[in-house]
Amino acid sequence: MSQTEVLAELSSRINIIEEAYEFMLAYASQGLSTDQGNDTGRQAREYLKKCDAALNDFGKFLTDFIDRLGLEPAAPYRAFISVIDRDARDAQAALQLVLAQPAISSQMVDNLNASIHLRALLTDLFLIDEVLKAHR
Repeated sequence: MSQTEVLAELSSRINIIEEAYEFMLAYASQGLSTDQGNDTGRQAREYLKKCDAALNDFGKFLTDFIDRLGLEPAAPYRAFISVIDRDARDAQAALQLVLAQPAISSQMVDNLNASIHLRALLTDLFLIDEVLKAHR
């Protein structure tokens, strides 16, 4: 995979995660008791599934990306990627818990959005994206 392709994948993954979070904010405000039987609910489940997929092996993806760029000194990047990886896995566990439910209510999504794991991940992504922009 070329550097351009890797950058495109990174951007895509970050956008998917951010879009899912933004959609979930809107979904949480609707007061729905279930995602079943309505278009918004079906969309909510799809956004969560896409976000879950974007988080798969995120730490490894970032480590490979940093290696490809040859950023030095590597230690600070690797240390922060370790933080991102942990936050991504924690956020993914919360997402998967919600996805496993037969009905996803607005309140459940509101609690997911408030999760420190998801918020930490978003902040991590904003920071690493800004840092990496300097190297593009």
